[in-house]
Amino acid sequence: MHEHYADAIADPDCIRLAPDLVCLRFEVMKVRSALGAVRHLLDTGAVRPGDTLVDSSSGIYALALALACHRYGMRCHIVGSSTVDETLRVQLEVLGATLEQMPPSDDLMLDQNRRVERVGRLLLENPGFHWMRQYHDAIHYVGYREVAEQLDREVPTGPLTIVSGVGTGSSTGALGCYLRAAGRDVELVGIQPFGSVTFNAEHTADPDMIIAGIGSSIEFRNVRHELYDRIHWVSFEYARAGAVALLRDSGVFAGLSAGAAYLAAGWEGGRTAGRTVVFLAPDTGHRYVRAAFAAHAHVPGIADLSPHEVADSDGIALPWSVADRKALSASWRDPVPVAARAPSGSL
Repeated sequence: MHEHYADAIADPDCIRLAPDLVCLRFEVMKVRSALGAVRHLLDTGAVRPGDTLVDSSSGIYALALALACHRYGMRCHIVGSSTVDETLRVQLEVLGATLEQMPPSDDLMLDQNRRVERVGRLLLENPGFHWMRQYHDAIHYVGYREVAEQLDREVPTGPLTIVSGVGTGSSTGALGCYLRAAGRDVELVGIQPFGSVTFNAEHTADPDMIIAGIGSSIEFRNVRHELYDRIHWVSFEYARAGAVALLRDSGVFAGLSAGAAYLAAGWEGGRTAGRTVVFLAPDTGHRYVRAAFAAHAHVPGIADLSPHEVADSDGIALPWSVADRKALSASWRDPVPVAARAPSGSL
């Protein structure tokens, strides 16, 4: 029996959609990451019960950290994106977390910069706060060890291709690290929105982009570029088509990043035989009903959609592009200093 709701939803469901296609479906994916990080901070004495943990979030991490704080008796303060909706606000309030939400903005960079600046001011005003640094502290890799072990148990021995949003890098990066360390043959495929700086697509723009959680207008030092084999850039329209198709094909009701991953997973599965493709669905589709699902009758199917294969970042273009990571840049360095990586023995 689980001791807390956060424990109950932390682990995903493995759903086989086809012989060589698996959906790793989470209710709130970053709960596993937040639980692992907070538990490690408490175990090492970096924080104590009752301390205030603070971070910035566009949605999923806010609820994940609030639940982890509720689980371990911590206070939680979130500097939230303008995309945080009423459903999430109410949950945060009832859980005892406090939320500062940025004013509405159509500019992803402005929204993220405002949040980062506000966190900086909070830390100056409240030196006892602990900044979780979900974008930069590799402690967030730790919690995904259990997910990697579950996937290793449930998916038969053989080569894997893991497809998911890059985001802060912790989920996909950690799964790749742990599974490779366990001896699995893993290809790691990341999903990005247009405009994200993470893999050099800042010169592009998607006017309808509302999937900020899978990319960034600022550098995420938790992203270890060398872990990834291929990158897909997917527009809002194509991600929406993928999300609707995923629900229609399988019954899985998931968000826009899951839709983008489902779309890319289908293309990846058609490239090579003998690999099981696993794509992540990091949250449910409830907060995307109006933006993505309400007009489902007018959303095109995905059977005829295919990406534009590019040789370098200059070729990245809407609505869907793909490139081998090595072709994008030979100059990327590992942005996570060795001393900042996950604790010894965890990777």
